[in-house]
Amino acid sequence: NVPDADYLLSNLLLNAAEKYPDRPALIFPDSQLSYSELAALSQSYARAMIGHGLKRGEHVGILAINRPEYIALLFACMFCGTVAVLLNARFRVQEMRHATTHCDLKWIFVGQNEGVPHAARYLEAYPTLADAPSGQPLAVPAAPNLECAVALDAFESPGFLAFTDFLAEETLATPDQLDARRKEVIASELALIMFTSGTTSLPKGCMLTQESVFRTSLAMRNRLSLTIKDCMWDPLPMFHMASILPLLSLFHDGGSCLTDDKVDIDRAVEQIQKHRATFLYPAFPAIMAELVNHPDLKLDEMDYVRLINNVGSAQALRENMRVWPSATHISAFGMTELSGIGSHTDPADSPQIRAETCGKPYEGVEVQVVEPDTGRICKTDEQGELYVRGFLVFEGYYKQPDETAKAIDDQGWFHTGDLGSLDTKGRIRFHGRIKDVLKVGGENVSPLEIEAWLSTHPDVMVAQVVGVPDARLDEVVAAFIQLRPGATLSDKEVIDYCEGQIASFKVPRVVRFLNEWPMSATKIQKSVLREQFLTKPA
Repeated sequence: NVPDADYLLSNLLLNAAEKYPDRPALIFPDSQLSYSELAALSQSYARAMIGHGLKRGEHVGILAINRPEYIALLFACMFCGTVAVLLNARFRVQEMRHATTHCDLKWIFVGQNEGVPHAARYLEAYPTLADAPSGQPLAVPAAPNLECAVALDAFESPGFLAFTDFLAEETLATPDQLDARRKEVIASELALIMFTSGTTSLPKGCMLTQESVFRTSLAMRNRLSLTIKDCMWDPLPMFHMASILPLLSLFHDGGSCLTDDKVDIDRAVEQIQKHRATFLYPAFPAIMAELVNHPDLKLDEMDYVRLINNVGSAQALRENMRVWPSATHISAFGMTELSGIGSHTDPADSPQIRAETCGKPYEGVEVQVVEPDTGRICKTDEQGELYVRGFLVFEGYYKQPDETAKAIDDQGWFHTGDLGSLDTKGRIRFHGRIKDVLKVGGENVSPLEIEAWLSTHPDVMVAQVVGVPDARLDEVVAAFIQLRPGATLSDKEVIDYCEGQIASFKVPRVVRFLNEWPMSATKIQKSVLREQFLTKPA
Protein backbone atom coordinates (compact mmCIF):
# COMPACT_ATOMS: atom_id res chain seq x y z
CA ASN A 1 0.00 0.00 0.00
CA VAL A 2 2.51 2.58 -1.18
CA PRO A 3 1.20 6.01 -2.28
CA ASP A 4 1.89 6.78 -5.94
CA ALA A 5 4.30 9.58 -5.01
CA ASP A 6 6.50 7.07 -3.21
CA TYR A 7 7.12 4.74 -6.18
CA LEU A 8 10.61 6.23 -6.45
CA LEU A 9 13.62 3.91 -6.57
CA SER A 10 15.68 6.50 -4.68
CA ASN A 11 13.22 6.14 -1.78
CA LEU A 12 13.63 2.36 -1.90
CA LEU A 13 17.37 2.73 -1.33
CA LEU A 14 17.12 5.53 1.24
CA ASN A 15 14.54 3.62 3.29
CA ALA A 16 16.72 0.51 3.23
CA ALA A 17 19.79 2.53 4.27
CA GLU A 18 17.85 4.06 7.15
CA LYS A 19 16.39 0.76 8.41
CA TYR A 20 19.32 -1.59 7.63
CA PRO A 21 22.42 0.65 7.41
CA ASP A 22 24.98 -2.06 8.15
CA ARG A 23 23.34 -4.92 6.29
CA PRO A 24 25.24 -5.92 3.13
CA ALA A 25 23.30 -4.92 0.02
CA LEU A 26 25.77 -6.11 -2.64
CA ILE A 27 28.35 -8.85 -2.10
CA PHE A 28 31.00 -9.56 -4.74
CA PRO A 29 33.68 -12.26 -4.27
CA ASP A 30 36.26 -9.63 -3.25
CA SER A 31 34.19 -6.67 -2.00
CA GLN A 32 30.85 -5.68 -0.59
CA LEU A 33 28.70 -2.60 0.01
CA SER A 34 26.32 -2.09 2.92
CA TYR A 35 23.04 -0.28 2.35
CA SER A 36 24.42 2.90 3.92
CA GLU A 37 27.55 2.70 1.75
CA LEU A 38 25.55 2.11 -1.41
CA ALA A 39 23.22 5.03 -0.60
CA ALA A 40 26.18 7.35 0.11
CA LEU A 41 27.97 6.30 -3.09
CA SER A 42 24.82 6.71 -5.19
CA GLN A 43 24.19 10.18 -3.80
CA SER A 44 27.77 11.30 -4.43
CA TYR A 45 27.51 10.07 -8.03
CA ALA A 46 24.18 11.90 -8.39
CA ARG A 47 25.71 15.12 -7.01
CA ALA A 48 28.48 14.76 -9.59
CA MET A 49 25.96 14.27 -12.40
CA ILE A 50 24.06 17.40 -11.36
CA GLY A 51 27.29 19.34 -10.82
CA HIS A 52 28.42 18.50 -14.35
CA GLY A 53 25.16 19.83 -15.73
CA LEU A 54 23.11 16.70 -16.44
CA LYS A 55 19.42 17.57 -16.46
CA ARG A 56 16.29 15.60 -15.65
CA GLY A 57 15.28 13.37 -18.54
CA GLU A 58 18.71 13.31 -20.22
CA HIS A 59 20.05 9.89 -21.16
CA VAL A 60 23.05 8.32 -19.41
CA GLY A 61 24.57 5.09 -20.79
CA ILE A 62 26.31 2.46 -18.67
CA LEU A 63 28.57 0.01 -20.51
CA ALA A 64 30.38 -2.27 -18.07
CA ILE A 65 30.45 -5.74 -16.60
CA ASN A 66 28.91 -6.27 -13.14
CA ARG A 67 30.67 -4.15 -10.51
CA PRO A 68 29.61 -2.18 -7.40
CA GLU A 69 29.74 1.14 -9.28
CA TYR A 70 27.15 -0.16 -11.75
CA ILE A 71 24.32 -0.25 -9.21
CA ALA A 72 25.48 3.02 -7.61
CA LEU A 73 25.38 4.71 -11.04
CA LEU A 74 21.93 3.25 -11.71
CA PHE A 75 20.59 4.64 -8.43
CA ALA A 76 22.38 7.96 -9.07
CA CYS A 77 20.27 8.32 -12.22
CA MET A 78 17.16 7.58 -10.16
CA PHE A 79 18.15 10.25 -7.61
CA CYS A 80 18.64 13.01 -10.17
CA GLY A 81 16.00 12.01 -12.70
CA THR A 82 18.27 11.13 -15.59
CA VAL A 83 17.38 8.07 -17.70
CA ALA A 84 19.75 5.11 -17.26
CA VAL A 85 20.40 3.35 -20.58
CA LEU A 86 21.89 -0.05 -19.71
CA LEU A 87 23.99 -1.34 -22.60
CA ASN A 88 24.64 -5.01 -23.19
CA ALA A 89 28.25 -5.70 -22.17
CA ARG A 90 28.66 -7.85 -25.30
CA PHE A 91 27.85 -4.99 -27.67
CA ARG A 92 30.51 -4.29 -30.25
CA VAL A 93 30.94 -1.51 -32.81
CA GLN A 94 27.60 -1.61 -34.65
CA GLU A 95 25.45 -2.16 -31.56
CA MET A 96 27.31 0.55 -29.62
CA ARG A 97 26.79 3.05 -32.43
CA HIS A 98 23.12 2.11 -32.68
CA ALA A 99 22.54 2.38 -28.91
CA THR A 100 24.40 5.69 -28.61
CA THR A 101 22.66 7.48 -31.46
CA HIS A 102 19.25 5.80 -31.35
CA CYS A 103 18.89 6.36 -27.58
CA ASP A 104 20.27 9.92 -27.68
CA LEU A 105 22.98 9.32 -25.10
CA LYS A 106 24.23 12.54 -23.51
CA TRP A 107 26.78 10.80 -21.28
CA ILE A 108 28.21 7.31 -21.12
CA PHE A 109 30.13 5.53 -18.36
CA VAL A 110 32.44 2.78 -19.65
CA GLY A 111 34.58 0.20 -17.89
CA GLN A 112 38.08 -0.77 -18.94
CA ASN A 113 38.59 -4.06 -17.17
CA GLU A 114 41.52 -6.20 -18.19
CA GLY A 115 39.23 -8.92 -19.51
CA VAL A 116 36.62 -6.66 -21.13
CA PRO A 117 38.07 -3.36 -22.40
CA HIS A 118 34.83 -1.44 -23.00
CA ALA A 119 36.48 1.98 -23.27
CA ALA A 120 38.80 0.69 -25.99
CA ARG A 121 35.85 -0.87 -27.79
CA TYR A 122 33.89 2.37 -27.51
CA LEU A 123 36.84 4.24 -29.01
CA GLU A 124 36.79 1.70 -31.84
CA ALA A 125 33.14 2.62 -32.44
CA TYR A 126 33.89 6.36 -32.27
CA PRO A 127 37.55 6.99 -33.23
CA THR A 128 37.01 10.78 -33.33
CA LEU A 129 36.67 10.73 -29.53
CA ALA A 130 40.47 10.79 -29.47
CA ASP A 131 40.41 14.21 -31.18
CA ALA A 132 38.43 15.86 -28.39
CA PRO A 133 40.15 18.84 -26.70
CA SER A 134 40.66 18.35 -22.97
CA GLY A 135 37.99 19.80 -20.71
CA GLN A 136 35.55 20.53 -23.55
CA PRO A 137 32.23 18.83 -24.32
CA LEU A 138 32.65 16.16 -26.97
CA ALA A 139 31.87 16.95 -30.58
CA VAL A 140 31.44 13.59 -32.28
CA PRO A 141 29.78 14.02 -35.71
CA ALA A 142 28.48 10.43 -35.70
CA ALA A 143 26.90 10.92 -32.22
CA PRO A 144 25.81 14.58 -32.08
CA ASN A 145 24.11 14.36 -28.67
CA LEU A 146 27.11 12.79 -26.90
CA GLU A 147 28.82 15.29 -24.58
CA CYS A 148 30.87 13.17 -22.22
CA ALA A 149 32.40 9.67 -21.97
CA VAL A 150 33.58 8.73 -18.47
CA ALA A 151 36.15 5.95 -18.03
CA LEU A 152 35.46 4.03 -14.81
CA ASP A 153 39.03 2.67 -14.88
CA ALA A 154 42.38 4.03 -16.01
CA PHE A 155 42.29 4.59 -19.77
CA GLU A 156 44.93 6.76 -21.36
CA SER A 157 43.17 8.32 -24.29
CA PRO A 158 41.90 11.81 -25.03
CA GLY A 159 38.13 12.12 -25.14
CA PHE A 160 37.47 10.27 -21.88
CA LEU A 161 36.88 11.95 -18.52
CA ALA A 162 38.61 10.11 -15.68
CA PHE A 163 36.23 8.85 -13.01
CA THR A 164 38.23 10.68 -10.33
CA ASP A 165 37.71 13.95 -12.22
CA PHE A 166 34.00 13.20 -12.54
CA LEU A 167 33.89 12.90 -8.74
CA ALA A 168 36.18 15.88 -7.99
CA GLU A 169 34.94 17.71 -4.88
CA GLU A 170 34.78 21.09 -6.61
CA THR A 171 32.37 19.80 -9.25
CA LEU A 172 29.82 18.22 -6.88
CA ALA A 173 26.39 19.74 -6.43
CA THR A 174 25.53 20.38 -2.77
CA PRO A 175 23.39 17.95 -0.77
CA ASP A 176 20.63 20.59 -0.80
CA GLN A 177 20.79 20.82 -4.59
CA LEU A 178 20.54 17.03 -4.80
CA ASP A 179 17.56 17.03 -2.42
CA ALA A 180 15.82 19.72 -4.49
CA ARG A 181 16.40 17.76 -7.70
CA ARG A 182 15.18 14.50 -6.15
CA LYS A 183 11.92 16.18 -5.14
CA GLU A 184 11.33 17.12 -8.79
CA VAL A 185 11.53 13.50 -9.98
CA ILE A 186 8.17 11.93 -10.85
CA ALA A 187 7.70 8.18 -10.54
CA SER A 188 5.67 7.93 -13.76
CA GLU A 189 8.51 9.43 -15.83
CA LEU A 190 10.93 7.36 -17.88
CA ALA A 191 13.71 5.88 -15.72
CA LEU A 192 15.33 3.06 -17.67
CA ILE A 193 15.95 2.00 -21.24
CA MET A 194 16.75 -1.69 -21.41
CA PHE A 195 17.50 -3.46 -24.66
CA THR A 196 15.70 -6.53 -25.93
CA SER A 197 17.85 -8.91 -27.92
CA GLY A 198 16.65 -8.50 -31.48
CA THR A 199 16.62 -11.63 -33.65
CA THR A 200 15.91 -10.00 -37.01
CA SER A 201 16.84 -6.36 -36.35
CA LEU A 202 19.05 -4.23 -34.15
CA PRO A 203 18.17 -4.31 -30.43
CA LYS A 204 15.11 -2.29 -29.41
CA GLY A 205 15.13 -0.04 -26.33
CA CYS A 206 12.32 -0.79 -23.86
CA MET A 207 11.20 2.27 -21.90
CA LEU A 208 10.46 1.60 -18.22
CA THR A 209 9.32 4.05 -15.54
CA GLN A 210 10.44 4.18 -11.92
CA GLU A 211 6.89 3.26 -10.90
CA SER A 212 6.65 0.18 -13.11
CA VAL A 213 10.00 -1.18 -11.92
CA PHE A 214 9.34 -0.31 -8.25
CA ARG A 215 5.88 -1.90 -8.23
CA THR A 216 7.06 -5.03 -10.07
CA SER A 217 9.91 -5.49 -7.58
CA LEU A 218 7.41 -5.09 -4.74
CA ALA A 219 5.08 -7.66 -6.35
CA MET A 220 7.99 -10.11 -6.62
CA ARG A 221 8.94 -9.54 -2.98
CA ASN A 222 5.34 -10.17 -1.91
CA ARG A 223 4.86 -13.32 -4.01
CA LEU A 224 8.10 -14.89 -2.74
CA SER A 225 7.84 -13.59 0.87
CA LEU A 226 11.38 -12.17 0.80
CA THR A 227 12.71 -10.90 4.13
CA ILE A 228 15.82 -9.45 5.77
CA LYS A 229 17.02 -13.03 6.25
CA ASP A 230 17.28 -13.65 2.51
CA CYS A 231 20.62 -13.76 0.75
CA MET A 232 20.20 -14.26 -3.00
CA TRP A 233 22.82 -15.51 -5.47
CA ASP A 234 22.27 -13.87 -8.85
CA PRO A 235 25.33 -13.47 -11.10
CA LEU A 236 23.32 -12.48 -14.18
CA PRO A 237 24.42 -9.32 -16.03
CA MET A 238 23.24 -6.01 -14.59
CA PHE A 239 22.11 -4.76 -18.00
CA HIS A 240 19.38 -7.42 -17.79
CA MET A 241 16.15 -7.33 -15.77
CA ALA A 242 16.90 -10.86 -14.49
CA SER A 243 19.58 -9.15 -12.40
CA ILE A 244 18.04 -5.74 -11.63
CA LEU A 245 14.51 -6.80 -10.65
CA PRO A 246 15.43 -9.57 -8.14
CA LEU A 247 18.05 -7.27 -6.62
CA LEU A 248 15.46 -4.50 -6.12
CA SER A 249 12.96 -6.99 -4.69
CA LEU A 250 15.46 -7.72 -1.89
CA PHE A 251 15.94 -4.03 -1.08
CA HIS A 252 12.39 -3.69 0.31
CA ASP A 253 13.40 -5.62 3.43
CA GLY A 254 17.19 -5.40 3.65
CA GLY A 255 18.12 -8.70 1.97
CA SER A 256 21.57 -9.25 0.43
CA CYS A 257 22.54 -9.95 -3.18
CA LEU A 258 25.52 -12.18 -3.99
CA THR A 259 26.79 -11.43 -7.46
CA ASP A 260 29.94 -11.50 -9.59
CA ASP A 261 31.44 -9.80 -12.63
CA LYS A 262 30.48 -12.86 -14.70
CA VAL A 263 28.91 -16.28 -14.31
CA ASP A 264 31.78 -18.26 -12.77
CA ILE A 265 30.40 -21.50 -11.35
CA ASP A 266 33.53 -22.29 -9.30
CA ARG A 267 33.30 -18.92 -7.53
CA ALA A 268 29.53 -19.23 -7.34
CA VAL A 269 29.71 -22.49 -5.38
CA GLU A 270 32.16 -20.87 -2.94
CA GLN A 271 29.94 -17.80 -2.56
CA ILE A 272 26.74 -19.75 -2.05
CA GLN A 273 28.29 -21.97 0.62
CA LYS A 274 30.26 -19.21 2.37
CA HIS A 275 27.29 -16.84 2.70
CA ARG A 276 24.69 -19.60 3.10
CA ALA A 277 22.51 -18.22 0.32
CA THR A 278 18.79 -18.76 0.87
CA PHE A 279 17.65 -17.94 -2.67
CA LEU A 280 19.39 -18.96 -5.92
CA TYR A 281 18.63 -17.25 -9.21
CA PRO A 282 20.33 -19.20 -12.00
CA ALA A 283 17.16 -18.49 -14.04
CA PHE A 284 18.35 -20.28 -17.19
CA PRO A 285 18.79 -24.02 -17.86
CA ALA A 286 22.44 -23.85 -18.96
CA ILE A 287 23.49 -22.10 -15.72
CA MET A 288 21.41 -24.42 -13.52
CA ALA A 289 22.89 -27.48 -15.24
CA GLU A 290 26.44 -26.27 -14.57
CA LEU A 291 25.57 -25.52 -10.96
CA VAL A 292 24.00 -28.85 -10.01
CA ASN A 293 26.73 -30.80 -11.81
CA HIS A 294 29.57 -29.01 -9.98
CA PRO A 295 31.66 -31.52 -8.00
CA ASP A 296 32.06 -29.17 -4.98
CA LEU A 297 28.35 -28.52 -4.51
CA LYS A 298 27.36 -30.50 -1.41
CA LEU A 299 23.59 -30.62 -1.86
CA ASP A 300 23.02 -32.71 1.25
CA GLU A 301 24.61 -29.94 3.37
CA MET A 302 22.65 -27.05 1.81
CA ASP A 303 19.28 -27.07 3.53
CA TYR A 304 19.65 -23.30 4.02
CA VAL A 305 18.76 -22.80 0.32
CA ARG A 306 14.98 -22.34 0.45
CA LEU A 307 14.20 -21.04 -3.08
CA ILE A 308 15.64 -21.68 -6.55
CA ASN A 309 14.25 -19.74 -9.52
CA ASN A 310 14.48 -21.28 -12.99
CA VAL A 311 12.78 -21.32 -16.33
CA GLY A 312 12.62 -24.50 -18.36
CA SER A 313 10.39 -27.32 -19.46
CA ALA A 314 8.27 -29.12 -16.88
CA GLN A 315 10.55 -32.13 -17.22
CA ALA A 316 13.68 -30.04 -16.57
CA LEU A 317 12.07 -28.43 -13.51
CA ARG A 318 11.01 -31.84 -12.18
CA GLU A 319 14.60 -33.03 -12.61
CA ASN A 320 15.84 -29.99 -10.65
CA MET A 321 13.38 -30.88 -7.89
CA ARG A 322 14.62 -34.46 -7.89
CA VAL A 323 18.31 -33.66 -7.62
CA TRP A 324 17.83 -30.82 -5.09
CA PRO A 325 14.82 -31.91 -3.01
CA SER A 326 15.50 -29.74 0.06
CA ALA A 327 14.82 -26.48 -1.84
CA THR A 328 11.53 -25.14 -3.23
CA HIS A 329 11.87 -24.71 -6.99
CA ILE A 330 9.91 -21.87 -8.59
CA SER A 331 9.64 -20.43 -12.07
CA ALA A 332 8.42 -17.21 -13.66
CA PHE A 333 6.95 -15.72 -16.80
CA GLY A 334 8.70 -12.55 -17.83
CA MET A 335 10.39 -10.32 -20.38
CA THR A 336 11.96 -6.86 -20.45
CA GLU A 337 8.71 -5.32 -21.76
CA LEU A 338 7.01 -6.44 -18.50
CA SER A 339 9.55 -4.68 -16.24
CA GLY A 340 11.19 -8.10 -15.95
CA ILE A 341 8.55 -10.49 -14.59
CA GLY A 342 4.75 -10.79 -14.73
CA SER A 343 4.17 -13.93 -12.66
CA HIS A 344 5.87 -16.35 -10.30
CA THR A 345 4.77 -19.71 -9.03
CA ASP A 346 3.86 -19.46 -5.37
CA PRO A 347 6.35 -21.33 -3.17
CA ALA A 348 3.29 -22.82 -1.44
CA ASP A 349 2.06 -24.39 -4.70
CA SER A 350 2.42 -28.15 -5.16
CA PRO A 351 5.53 -29.48 -6.95
CA GLN A 352 3.36 -30.42 -9.93
CA ILE A 353 1.99 -26.88 -10.30
CA ARG A 354 5.46 -25.38 -9.83
CA ALA A 355 6.86 -27.67 -12.55
CA GLU A 356 4.06 -27.24 -15.06
CA THR A 357 3.06 -23.56 -14.73
CA CYS A 358 4.53 -20.10 -14.26
CA GLY A 359 1.99 -19.33 -11.54
CA LYS A 360 -0.69 -16.66 -11.36
CA PRO A 361 0.03 -13.14 -12.60
CA TYR A 362 1.13 -10.72 -9.90
CA GLU A 363 -1.69 -8.93 -8.10
CA GLY A 364 -2.97 -6.10 -10.29
CA VAL A 365 -1.78 -7.72 -13.53
CA GLU A 366 -4.22 -9.09 -16.14
CA VAL A 367 -3.45 -11.88 -18.61
CA GLN A 368 -5.61 -13.22 -21.41
CA VAL A 369 -4.98 -15.78 -24.16
CA VAL A 370 -5.95 -14.83 -27.71
CA GLU A 371 -6.20 -16.93 -30.87
CA PRO A 372 -3.53 -15.29 -33.08
CA ASP A 373 -5.36 -15.49 -36.41
CA THR A 374 -8.87 -14.49 -35.31
CA GLY A 375 -8.45 -12.42 -32.13
CA ARG A 376 -10.88 -14.73 -30.32
CA ILE A 377 -10.29 -15.03 -26.56
CA CYS A 378 -9.29 -18.63 -25.84
CA LYS A 379 -10.97 -20.93 -23.36
CA THR A 380 -9.34 -22.48 -20.30
CA ASP A 381 -6.33 -24.65 -21.24
CA GLU A 382 -6.58 -23.60 -24.90
CA GLN A 383 -3.33 -22.34 -26.44
CA GLY A 384 -2.96 -18.89 -27.96
CA GLU A 385 -0.90 -15.72 -27.69
CA LEU A 386 -0.46 -14.34 -24.17
CA TYR A 387 -1.62 -10.73 -23.75
CA VAL A 388 -0.66 -8.82 -20.58
CA ARG A 389 -2.01 -5.57 -19.12
CA GLY A 390 -1.18 -3.65 -15.94
CA PHE A 391 1.33 -1.46 -14.10
CA LEU A 392 4.33 -3.48 -15.30
CA VAL A 393 3.84 -2.97 -19.05
CA PHE A 394 6.60 -0.86 -20.59
CA GLU A 395 5.96 2.56 -22.14
CA GLY A 396 6.99 1.35 -25.59
CA TYR A 397 10.11 1.01 -27.75
CA TYR A 398 12.17 4.20 -27.75
CA LYS A 399 11.67 6.19 -30.95
CA GLN A 400 9.90 3.25 -32.62
CA PRO A 401 6.20 4.20 -32.60
CA ASP A 402 5.28 1.67 -35.29
CA GLU A 403 6.87 -1.21 -33.35
CA THR A 404 5.18 0.05 -30.17
CA ALA A 405 1.78 0.19 -31.88
CA LYS A 406 2.24 -3.44 -33.01
CA ALA A 407 3.12 -4.51 -29.47
CA ILE A 408 0.57 -2.56 -27.36
CA ASP A 409 -3.01 -2.31 -28.61
CA ASP A 410 -5.47 0.51 -27.94
CA GLN A 411 -6.89 -1.39 -24.95
CA GLY A 412 -3.47 -1.38 -23.26
CA TRP A 413 -2.80 -5.08 -23.87
CA PHE A 414 0.82 -5.99 -24.58
CA HIS A 415 1.03 -8.74 -27.21
CA THR A 416 3.89 -10.91 -25.93
CA GLY A 417 4.51 -13.12 -28.97
CA ASP A 418 4.48 -16.07 -26.56
CA LEU A 419 2.31 -19.14 -26.90
CA GLY A 420 0.54 -19.94 -23.65
CA SER A 421 -2.62 -21.01 -21.90
CA LEU A 422 -4.39 -20.36 -18.59
CA ASP A 423 -5.59 -23.16 -16.31
CA THR A 424 -8.79 -23.10 -14.25
CA LYS A 425 -7.06 -21.09 -11.50
CA GLY A 426 -5.65 -18.51 -13.92
CA ARG A 427 -2.10 -19.85 -13.81
CA ILE A 428 0.05 -19.30 -16.90
CA ARG A 429 1.39 -22.24 -18.87
CA PHE A 430 4.15 -21.35 -21.31
CA HIS A 431 4.29 -23.30 -24.59
CA GLY A 432 7.09 -21.45 -26.39
CA ARG A 433 7.61 -18.46 -28.66
CA ILE A 434 5.03 -18.35 -31.46
CA LYS A 435 7.76 -17.71 -34.03
CA ASP A 436 9.76 -20.71 -32.71
CA VAL A 437 6.97 -23.18 -33.49
CA LEU A 438 8.16 -25.50 -36.27
CA LYS A 439 6.15 -26.55 -39.32
CA VAL A 440 7.08 -30.16 -40.11
CA GLY A 441 5.13 -31.38 -43.12
CA GLY A 442 2.24 -29.07 -42.17
CA GLU A 443 2.24 -30.15 -38.50
CA ASN A 444 2.89 -27.57 -35.75
CA VAL A 445 5.72 -28.75 -33.51
CA SER A 446 6.72 -27.13 -30.20
CA PRO A 447 10.50 -27.18 -29.62
CA LEU A 448 9.82 -27.04 -25.87
CA GLU A 449 8.03 -30.40 -25.99
CA ILE A 450 10.95 -32.14 -27.72
CA GLU A 451 13.52 -30.46 -25.46
CA ALA A 452 11.55 -31.72 -22.46
CA TRP A 453 11.73 -35.31 -23.71
CA LEU A 454 15.43 -35.13 -24.60
CA SER A 455 16.14 -33.76 -21.12
CA THR A 456 14.88 -37.01 -19.59
CA HIS A 457 17.86 -38.88 -21.04
CA PRO A 458 20.33 -39.45 -18.17
CA ASP A 459 23.32 -38.36 -20.30
CA VAL A 460 21.76 -35.11 -21.59
CA MET A 461 22.58 -31.95 -19.65
CA VAL A 462 20.95 -29.33 -21.94
CA ALA A 463 18.97 -29.81 -25.16
CA GLN A 464 17.81 -27.16 -27.62
CA VAL A 465 15.69 -27.75 -30.70
CA VAL A 466 15.42 -25.68 -33.89
CA GLY A 467 13.92 -26.19 -37.30
CA VAL A 468 16.16 -26.65 -40.34
CA PRO A 469 15.11 -26.64 -44.03
CA ASP A 470 13.98 -29.83 -45.71
CA ALA A 471 12.99 -30.19 -49.37
CA ARG A 472 10.09 -32.58 -48.70
CA LEU A 473 8.74 -31.54 -45.30
CA ASP A 474 9.62 -27.82 -45.48
CA GLU A 475 11.27 -28.10 -42.04
CA VAL A 476 12.59 -30.90 -39.84
CA VAL A 477 13.75 -31.06 -36.22
CA ALA A 478 17.42 -30.49 -35.37
CA ALA A 479 18.56 -31.17 -31.80
CA PHE A 480 21.63 -29.51 -30.25
CA ILE A 481 22.81 -31.32 -27.14
CA GLN A 482 25.32 -30.72 -24.34
CA LEU A 483 26.17 -33.97 -22.55
CA ARG A 484 26.77 -34.39 -18.85
CA PRO A 485 30.46 -34.51 -17.85
CA GLY A 486 32.02 -37.84 -18.85
CA ALA A 487 28.98 -39.00 -20.84
CA THR A 488 29.09 -40.26 -24.43
CA LEU A 489 26.18 -40.52 -26.81
CA SER A 490 25.79 -40.98 -30.57
CA ASP A 491 23.34 -39.39 -33.00
CA LYS A 492 21.63 -42.74 -33.47
CA GLU A 493 21.22 -43.29 -29.72
CA VAL A 494 19.51 -39.89 -29.40
CA ILE A 495 17.16 -40.67 -32.28
CA ASP A 496 16.46 -44.18 -30.96
CA TYR A 497 15.59 -42.65 -27.56
CA CYS A 498 12.85 -40.61 -29.25
CA GLU A 499 11.46 -43.30 -31.56
CA GLY A 500 8.15 -44.61 -30.23
CA GLN A 501 8.08 -42.05 -27.42
CA ILE A 502 7.12 -38.95 -29.41
CA ALA A 503 5.35 -38.65 -32.78
CA SER A 504 7.59 -39.55 -35.71
CA PHE A 505 7.46 -36.03 -37.21
CA LYS A 506 8.85 -34.68 -33.89
CA VAL A 507 11.84 -37.04 -33.81
CA PRO A 508 15.10 -35.16 -34.57
CA ARG A 509 16.48 -35.81 -38.04
CA VAL A 510 19.73 -34.01 -37.17
CA VAL A 511 21.70 -34.20 -33.91
CA ARG A 512 24.65 -31.98 -33.03
CA PHE A 513 26.74 -32.14 -29.85
CA LEU A 514 28.41 -29.06 -28.38
CA ASN A 515 30.09 -27.88 -25.18
CA GLU A 516 29.43 -24.15 -25.47
CA TRP A 517 26.21 -22.38 -26.37
CA PRO A 518 25.87 -19.18 -28.37
CA MET A 519 24.40 -16.83 -25.76
CA SER A 520 22.75 -13.42 -25.72
CA ALA A 521 22.83 -11.79 -22.29
CA THR A 522 21.22 -14.80 -20.67
CA LYS A 523 19.50 -16.89 -23.32
CA ILE A 524 20.69 -19.49 -25.78
CA GLN A 525 20.43 -17.95 -29.26
CA LYS A 526 18.49 -20.43 -31.35
CA SER A 527 18.90 -18.23 -34.43
CA VAL A 528 22.67 -18.73 -34.16
CA LEU A 529 22.26 -22.51 -33.79
CA ARG A 530 20.14 -22.51 -36.95
CA GLU A 531 22.72 -20.38 -38.74
CA GLN A 532 25.52 -22.74 -37.65
CA PHE A 533 23.65 -25.64 -39.18
CA LEU A 534 23.01 -23.79 -42.43
CA THR A 535 26.67 -22.81 -42.83
CA LYS A 536 27.95 -26.27 -41.82
CA PRO A 537 25.13 -28.71 -42.59
CA ALA A 538 27.24 -31.85 -42.75
